[in-house]
Amino acid sequence: MFIDTHAHLDFPEFAGDLAAVLERAKKAGVYEVVTIGINLASSEKATELASLHPEVYATVGIHPHDAFALSGPQLTALETLARKRRVVAIGEVGLDYYRDRQPRAIQRQCLRQQLEIACKTRLPVVFHIREAHPDFFAIVTDYAPALNGVVLHCFSGDWAVAKRCLDMGFYLSIPGTVTFPKAEKQQEVARRAPLDRLLVETDAPYLAPVPHRGKMNEPAFTRYTAEKVAALRGCSLEEVAHQTTANAHRVFRIDNPTE
Repeated sequence: MFIDTHAHLDFPEFAGDLAAVLERAKKAGVYEVVTIGINLASSEKATELASLHPEVYATVGIHPHDAFALSGPQLTALETLARKRRVVAIGEVGLDYYRDRQPRAIQRQCLRQQLEIACKTRLPVVFHIREAHPDFFAIVTDYAPALNGVVLHCFSGDWAVAKRCLDMGFYLSIPGTVTFPKAEKQQEVARRAPLDRLLVETDAPYLAPVPHRGKMNEPAFTRYTAEKVAALRGCSLEEVAHQTTANAHRVFRIDNPTE
């Protein structure tokens, strides 16, 4: 059994076809999916999907591309969503200095505001960090003792960054790009990191793995990522499936997984 720890099931690409998407996932052995909020509206939709589908869990948060200085009512709205049933994390939140779609100071402020909510709600945090690891470490170090679990979504750092994250007790989530021939840094991390600290994800509808590269991604394709991780580590697919699923259940505190 696999769990896709990061997908965007509320996106238009899945509208009208979600039941079929989830059925294809089950046929591929992907029995659970965490759907990710990227702003207030998306987060609300994620919680709705989680309430409707027993195999779906939700996160709520504001992506750095949508970052803004949150006011009191907006903070309250986000915290209210965070306390809904089947919400398993705050996220995806973070810093993106590659696209730089919002001023960096605003990204940092929005991140800190959401980390405060994570501390209050005792939820783990799913981070989106791109070309911003120094500022990420500068911020997260202050909060790390109070955070109840950390996941680095679509991990893009090198082994030195991965080692620092692992030393802080964080989980690294491996996406389908690990199957790309030139993804050497990501492959090194997938090979060297302890298996009990790895997750697998799709980031659907983005980042489809080989052999579907360039097409729309979906949770069923989690299996290809897991197969690549198993090949890199020289272990069985069953071992990767068992351990990454156990890791996801642990960090997201999923006590009654779908059978």
